[in-house]
Amino acid sequence: MATALHTSNITSLPLLARGKVRDNYAVGSDRILMVASDRLSAFDVIMGEPIPGKGEILTKMALFWFARLGHVCRNHLTGEAPESVVTPAEVPQVQGRSMLVQRLRPIMVEAVVRGYLAGSGWKEYQESQSVCGVPLPPGLKNASKLPQPIFTPAAKATSGHDENVSYERVVEMIGPGLAAKIRDTSIRLYREAADFALAKGLIIADTKFEFGLDERGELVLMDEVLTPDSSRYWPVEGYQAAFAQGDNPPSYDKQFVRDWLESVRVDGQPWDKTPPAPRLPQDVILKTAAKYREALERLTA
Repeated sequence: MATALHTSNITSLPLLARGKVRDNYAVGSDRILMVASDRLSAFDVIMGEPIPGKGEILTKMALFWFARLGHVCRNHLTGEAPESVVTPAEVPQVQGRSMLVQRLRPIMVEAVVRGYLAGSGWKEYQESQSVCGVPLPPGLKNASKLPQPIFTPAAKATSGHDENVSYERVVEMIGPGLAAKIRDTSIRLYREAADFALAKGLIIADTKFEFGLDERGELVLMDEVLTPDSSRYWPVEGYQAAFAQGDNPPSYDKQFVRDWLESVRVDGQPWDKTPPAPRLPQDVILKTAAKYREALERLTA
């Protein structure tokens, strides 16, 4: 395993932005080099310790899904090698963990699709029997499979948590034509991915997609797609027992880290979820890395 990369430092290109995981650099005016670091964020706080191999796994998974779902929606990959736009000394920072992509006009809507009731969706359902304004049948439980996948968008926040919004709000933000196209495309992407993953023993409970518009105004799938950072993956073999108990099924994301952070004490008190994060112990780092790796291996086996 190569050395873990917490923060990239590509000095030959202008830095556009550092996200929770990705560092984006401008390549001319029409392309972006996206470098997936090994950073991990939980509760919107970036951990000080990287998860070795995470950036490479995220990139492999995103490339796998981009290739598999290209017939549903065009994506932002240029097909050019990321190594070709940096200096030889910088190649180790980008190799295996980067995508060279088209620069698009981002649409400020997180296209969330849920096939199961979990997380904030379950919380909202208990209060209103609906999620983001979508009414749902009575009697659903935590981790229930929904009658059909639902589109539950969020407005992209510049910092912190994105805010769940109704479909009507999305129509106000971007217009009815584009809103419908994003909703229909997102549900189709989710259905195809969920069917494929299920055949590999993985449930995709929910996921989020991001889209942009190219210079011709065409819709393009961008950012990352269907990774454990943007999707809730559950192994089928743990699902039924957890569902019967009303528990969260075991998952292939950073739930492991979240659970540890919920239990940790800082000066005798629970951590208040503000920076700095408590130091992650080695066993939590290694178990999280193994979870990400297992998700990729099951999917691509």
